[in-house]
Amino acid sequence: MSKQTLFSVQSRAIKFNHFATAMLLGLLSLATSSATVPVEIDSNVTAKSGVIKVSRADEDTLRITWPASSKETGELVIDLRPDQPLIQSLALTRKGQPTKALATRLDPVTTLTIGERDRKKFDEAFRGMVFFENPREKPHETHPVLLAKKSVHVSRNGTRVTVRIGEVSAGSFTGDLHFTLYPNSPLIHLETVIRTKQELRAILYDTGLSSASPDWQKTVWLDPRWKLQGEAPDIMTKARPLAVKQRTVVAAGNNGSIAVFPAPHQYFYPLDFAENFQFNWLGSGYSKMPEGFGFGIRQPLHGDKRWVPWFDAPANQEHCLGVFYLLSTGDGEQALKEVASYTHDDRFKELPDHKTFTSHYHIEHTLDFLDRQKKQNTDGIPKGLETPGFVTKFKETGVDIVHLAEFHHGWTPAQKTPDRLRMLKAMHEECARLSDDELLLLPGEEPNVHLGGHWISFFPKPVYWVLNRGPNEPFEENIDGYGKVYHVGSPDDVLKLMERENGLMWTAHARIKASIKFPDEYRTKPFYQSDHFLGAAWKAMPADLSRPTLGWRVLDLLDDMNQWGQRKQIIGEVDVFRVEPDYELYAHMNINYLRLKHSPKFAAGWQPVLDILRTGQFFTTTGEVLIPKFTVAGKESGEVISKRRTDNATLRANLEWTFPLAFAEIVSGNGQSIQRQRIDLTDTESFGRRTLRIPVELKGQKWIRLEVWDIAANGAFTQPVWIE
Repeated sequence: MSKQTLFSVQSRAIKFNHFATAMLLGLLSLATSSATVPVEIDSNVTAKSGVIKVSRADEDTLRITWPASSKETGELVIDLRPDQPLIQSLALTRKGQPTKALATRLDPVTTLTIGERDRKKFDEAFRGMVFFENPREKPHETHPVLLAKKSVHVSRNGTRVTVRIGEVSAGSFTGDLHFTLYPNSPLIHLETVIRTKQELRAILYDTGLSSASPDWQKTVWLDPRWKLQGEAPDIMTKARPLAVKQRTVVAAGNNGSIAVFPAPHQYFYPLDFAENFQFNWLGSGYSKMPEGFGFGIRQPLHGDKRWVPWFDAPANQEHCLGVFYLLSTGDGEQALKEVASYTHDDRFKELPDHKTFTSHYHIEHTLDFLDRQKKQNTDGIPKGLETPGFVTKFKETGVDIVHLAEFHHGWTPAQKTPDRLRMLKAMHEECARLSDDELLLLPGEEPNVHLGGHWISFFPKPVYWVLNRGPNEPFEENIDGYGKVYHVGSPDDVLKLMERENGLMWTAHARIKASIKFPDEYRTKPFYQSDHFLGAAWKAMPADLSRPTLGWRVLDLLDDMNQWGQRKQIIGEVDVFRVEPDYELYAHMNINYLRLKHSPKFAAGWQPVLDILRTGQFFTTTGEVLIPKFTVAGKESGEVISKRRTDNATLRANLEWTFPLAFAEIVSGNGQSIQRQRIDLTDTESFGRRTLRIPVELKGQKWIRLEVWDIAANGAFTQPVWIE
């Protein structure tokens, strides 16, 4: 019989009389060979300088120990026998105490759903990047990820150690299983690293931990309303999806807990809606996983049932299906708190002399407000909208300033002037009402007229403008009840408006969605070359697990725009519809940290916000990596280095992070070519700070910027520093 197992569950399957069922499903088969699995351990792993120790307890087990903190030691024991669970035990022990397992006889379990991408849309897209497609509506199949314990290779990268176990397979994908351990961290990073030769594949994966004989006492999680939930493990409990706060489920026992959670942003493919679509699972026999009680993370096939693009899976690339385990000596609630610390409790951390700014939300509060007023026959605040859910959510998430993108409807450009002005007035008044000392809510739109593709408008005060100027209509007029009103009917009109009102505009979801050709096709136009055209907006879209970063689509565009000759910026955008308190918003968010000491008051206008964006005085992040200070030759982002200061220049960056970092990259350009310098950061641990001091060659360069990324593909990037 085959030696393959679904991360090995054979002996338990027999014990619980599930063997016949499992054979029918093709999930497992008994191994008859007792041959020893070859184990290769690199010499730098066994060196005395390494703090992570790997040893052979006997020919069938591999024992890894590491300092999980200054007071605790983690232990992972891997069982290499083909008919046994892969993880013999997981332990976390306080100094001076005997080793006690948190849980034993565990199997990592994973399924891979493989679908097809749309060939026509791929060919029509910019470099194959597509959002408007639905692999769920094309043929697809879910496969168990099978592990054959054939070989083990232990390697060291920086201070980290990775145990690679081969081979795994799922449909047309093959590869290895990787456990990575980090000094002074309770994290275990498990990755199923696979590749395929087939083109135009789209994938999803679900993963977790399972046991046919669970020996922990309770499985614990927070529901979307922050209520602690829990239940005892029972292999007879049918598996079900869970809506969970902060994406984490914990196995809690007498000796401590094991939390399972995903990379907080990378695991989530882009959607229009950020509802909690039950991204976790619990119970026995989930999907095509084996019988046995388990828990973990999941990616729903149907998402918000609109455009659900899944993950791109380019051929002949390594795709890393990752998950994190966190070991804790505390109970389940304590383990949840420890996981939450890696995302600052899903809240963007306060930084001195900075304010957090987020943009591009199609909440459509204005239309909801007017509709409820009509239905309730009132001119006042409709019942149910006294404090809208999105206001509560933004405050909970640590956002200081929100820029809306209202009226995202096809009928908006054709609106008659009275209807348009009534809507704008309601938006302005509601933004004023809902703004306070904690949150500044700013009006904005995605008007999508006259320029090409989709774009965002932003003014420093309430501005009344109509999108469809007729042949005999003036560009500007005064209308009772509104004051100055603009009518725009061309790109020249839009630029003139921005100049009159000192506004900003930029490309929304550049090079994808309805902006596939933009800003590339209008980069020679006067409105693009104007200082009133900011550039574009950054979001993690599309999704591709073969890349160690997010949002390369727009980072590449930032470099291209600055190579074209104009000084442009990119800001983080979120681009979702609706926001409510129980939504999984953080996973889809990024944030811009503006170099701004105080938020403006709505009544006084918010010109300082636009000035900071226009001059690049900010950095953008997913939240886990921060760059509070960044200079090159003493100049901050948005500033200009004079020629006389280009010799012997130094890049300095103050970094803060939660997950261990992976690398930083310095990117610069001279108008003809782009240079990249990667700085290895594999010596970093969890929750650290560091100041980078890197000599940089600036001769002939026109701009320079910095990116920093961690092990979970969380990251931060600066705007360029310009070079004279």
